[in-house]
Amino acid sequence: MQATTQLKTPVVGKHVYGELYGVDESLLRDEERLRKIVIEAAHIANMHLVEVNSWRFKGGDKEGVSVIALVLESHIAIHTWPTYNYATVDVYTCGEHSDPVSAFRYIVSQLAPKRFTANYSDRSYR
Repeated sequence: MQATTQLKTPVVGKHVYGELYGVDESLLRDEERLRKIVIEAAHIANMHLVEVNSWRFKGGDKEGVSVIALVLESHIAIHTWPTYNYATVDVYTCGEHSDPVSAFRYIVSQLAPKRFTANYSDRSYR
């Protein structure tokens, strides 16, 4: 009897995340616009959108919007704090065909912060 060898495909994980400072306060409150930005970022990065959810929070310095897109490859998330002109962006993908860097860059270009940080983590398993 011949044994079959099962080839394992490596897990390719790419995670880009950062903080955006000095973003226009009205944009950080605009839930619909933020949803559109996330949807377009998924398209640009060759991700397969499964679902987008968003929430608007009210109440002093806790006010903000969160948009989370579930993509077949993983997720995109934006969380905003308009009072502080601040947002965080998180783009994580699995697989070789998606490009989280282009999604992150698109989101930054649309939110136009005065300054931002960008971090990259290789979350692959080989």
